[in-house]
Amino acid sequence: MTTSINIAAIVIGTGLLAWGADRFIDGAASIAKSLNVPSLLIGLTLVAMGTSAPEILVSAVAAYQGNTGLAIGNALGSNITNVGLVIGLTALIVPITVRSRILRREMPILAFTSLAAGYLLWDKNLSLNDAYILLAGLVLLLCWLGWTGSQQNQNEIVEPSSDNFNLPTRKAIGLFVIGMFCLLAGSQLLVWGAVNIASALGVSDTIIGLTIVAFGTSLPELAASLGSALKKEHDIAIGNVVGSNLFNLLAVLGVAGVIAPANVDASVISIDIPVMLCLTGALIVMSIGWKGEGRINRIEASLLLVSWLGWQAWTWTGAMA
Repeated sequence: MTTSINIAAIVIGTGLLAWGADRFIDGAASIAKSLNVPSLLIGLTLVAMGTSAPEILVSAVAAYQGNTGLAIGNALGSNITNVGLVIGLTALIVPITVRSRILRREMPILAFTSLAAGYLLWDKNLSLNDAYILLAGLVLLLCWLGWTGSQQNQNEIVEPSSDNFNLPTRKAIGLFVIGMFCLLAGSQLLVWGAVNIASALGVSDTIIGLTIVAFGTSLPELAASLGSALKKEHDIAIGNVVGSNLFNLLAVLGVAGVIAPANVDASVISIDIPVMLCLTGALIVMSIGWKGEGRINRIEASLLLVSWLGWQAWTWTGAMA
């Protein structure tokens, strides 16, 4: 009976994610148009924060319950999954064009933040001071994004390409809120069912956070990015992942560290942080347009996806050994 309930939670959660993603993206892109700001900025802030909410909520609850290892694994695993699975699968289906100058300014910030987070965790401890540094970085990031948005040249504004994005402001906000609620509810149901099943197998909290929970909480990013790419909103598709990864490192780790500072597993230092840094570096290189617009093609997407699958296999092999 318990297994049936867990499976039902996974199925219902997946359905809510699929249904909510479409409404979420329509609302977000319409808000971008009505506010006359770049779609990328919406992806980096509203969409990224909304789709990162599952990671923040799950990690906060885990840390409060004394399972900070799950919270740390969730943050790092989500970043690996966002690049390897979300960008990999999205670009495999619809090659992603990277055309905004904001994004090229955002990539160095992601690289610096990833290196800084790795450095703070390298002593195998997420301390209270580390958490304060990460949260201070989050405040600076939000201030910078707000300033950048106010300085944008009209030529950088990416007009939504679908008629679905010409919605009245009130309806757009309603769709955005409903879609975000469905994404949050769906991810929570899916993670709840998946964690129960994984726990029954005797898998550690850190492994659950790196794999099952990270996959479940990254599904909103997958749904949002794939839905955006299919609607030709490429800036939202990749901006969502870049923004989400920044929030995962700064907000998710920061909140977890404030609630319950904890030690970091040695395997996270030796394997997962290097994998995260390598995939982040690969995303940056693939996104740069050396002779014009950047473009993540299907070959590059396949490499990202295979890397993520290989990391998953390595992690589970070690867990079951």
